[in-house]
Amino acid sequence: MAALLRWAGSIVTGTLNAIAKVVVFIILVIVVVTIIGLWKGDGLPRNMVIALDLRHTVRDSAPESPFALGSQPLNVMDVVFALDEASRDARVKGVLMRVGAGGLSVAEAEELGTALQRFRKAGKFVIAHSQGFESPGLGDYLVATSADQIWMQPKSQFSAAGEGGGEIFLRGLLDKIDAVPQIAKRAEYKSAADTVMEHDITPQDREQLTAVMHSWYDAATNDAAAARNLTKQKLAAVFEASPQFTEDVQKAGLIDKLGYDDDAYHAAIARAGAGAKTVQMPEYIRARSATSEIGNGPRIAVVEAAGEIVDETGGDGLSGGTMIGGDDLSKAIRQAANDKEVKAIVLRVDSPGGSVTASDQILNAVKKAQAKGKPVVVSMGSVAASGGYYIASSADEIVAEPGTLTGSIGVLTGKVSFGKSLNRIGVTTAEVSVGKNTLFDSAVTPFTPDQWNALNHQADEIYADFTQKVATGRKLPLAKVQELAKGRVWTGADANERGLVNRLGGFWTAVTTAKRLAGISEQATVVFKKYPRPKGFFQVLNEAFGGTEATVRTLQGLTTLMDAPPVRAILAARESMPNHDIELRATNLPTEY
Repeated sequence: MAALLRWAGSIVTGTLNAIAKVVVFIILVIVVVTIIGLWKGDGLPRNMVIALDLRHTVRDSAPESPFALGSQPLNVMDVVFALDEASRDARVKGVLMRVGAGGLSVAEAEELGTALQRFRKAGKFVIAHSQGFESPGLGDYLVATSADQIWMQPKSQFSAAGEGGGEIFLRGLLDKIDAVPQIAKRAEYKSAADTVMEHDITPQDREQLTAVMHSWYDAATNDAAAARNLTKQKLAAVFEASPQFTEDVQKAGLIDKLGYDDDAYHAAIARAGAGAKTVQMPEYIRARSATSEIGNGPRIAVVEAAGEIVDETGGDGLSGGTMIGGDDLSKAIRQAANDKEVKAIVLRVDSPGGSVTASDQILNAVKKAQAKGKPVVVSMGSVAASGGYYIASSADEIVAEPGTLTGSIGVLTGKVSFGKSLNRIGVTTAEVSVGKNTLFDSAVTPFTPDQWNALNHQADEIYADFTQKVATGRKLPLAKVQELAKGRVWTGADANERGLVNRLGGFWTAVTTAKRLAGISEQATVVFKKYPRPKGFFQVLNEAFGGTEATVRTLQGLTTLMDAPPVRAILAARESMPNHDIELRATNLPTEY
């Protein structure tokens, strides 16, 4: 047996040594390539057009991963920073943008549209091409109106019509299988659990969703009409006629030219001049990323927070992650606050909320940064609601796009118990515990009356604390906050009118605000320092493979299995099912389509 163990150990040691050698070789290759790249320059052509593809879903932001190796999906903030860089890059003559199938939200279109307009003001051109505006939502067309010219493929479909969405209610199904949903919400507009608690949309939810969609529609039609030199009434009439064809909307003035993708490409190259080449936006970002924090001027920290707010950390760093870890974001804010070069912090928030404890941890870090004399300005992305609003509430100023979804100042807690459901299919359960409330969060047994009362008391306490923090942070009377809260979702435009945000605009508006608060001239060029800081190669390896479960999952290839559509659907349904934890979540937001 001892000999067998020694033999097995030698095999494992040899394997690990081989892996270590491969890792070291990869690192050396990366270092050499980087050095050569710095020596030769960024490798970009002297005359170029950036190709920007917005036909896929884009995140607001995501932390960089050393494992992405250029494959990390494009996100909104990547494009915003890259277009700013390109506006000062004499080699970049313009942008060729592909649009129409991305289903962009109005807020995403507003942020990207502002970035494209800033780019054009620097004397550059933007040509947009669509093979069809497939979504009835207005975001894809709205971003296209930021271009000098809009091209469409002949006889393709124009479906942009308005804003709408829907919900599926599961209460009838739960009743049929004897499942018992017990969800406490504060207050009547907090609709994230209505899908399991209600048989139909509530009057309050219908009211808030209708208001949100009207606000989206008004913002999109106003901006698009102004960009196309049309009256809002004429543009709305064209939307009312959708779905229609390319030729119809060209006659109405919504697009400029008919042509295929190669026609738009040749038009862009001809406009850029002799010898021009196209460079994909991700390639341009990679080439210029090394210089992102080089330069003279005051430093402003940009802290990016995108995804659901969770306790501890948001991921292992392998692919960038899509969650906000309370530990991670708090650390990033503290690092920015402790950096003597940093004069102000812009906190970019795109989150529907999540854990109350993590949200409070992050808010505490924001307050301590302010106490150190660092102004904090929040720039809201597409969604900054519930816990996403909580972490923004004490900021010196909050900036939101007109189409941003925010507010949802409320609390959600409870569970759905399936003990009787299991009995219906012949499955029996048995639970054993010591302590009166040990099985408080059991998915088998409903709450007792005493437990239900205790749960509601917790919800009341957290809700009172939330509203008080908003009142203090926004300098509003508590009574007014209580009236605006109730779990209700507002657009940025509506929130601005009610004092929940300070001004309307995107990231660059937030930067201008941060300059003012930090005493920096508005004309001054600033250098951005991004937080969280990118994790190192070995740090990510250690986090990814340091634990037994992670090692087994990776070695067995379970990641591929987890990506299978049926498995993802089941896991998504399970994750969205409320449990007894108290949450600041606004997941049941309207979906634009």
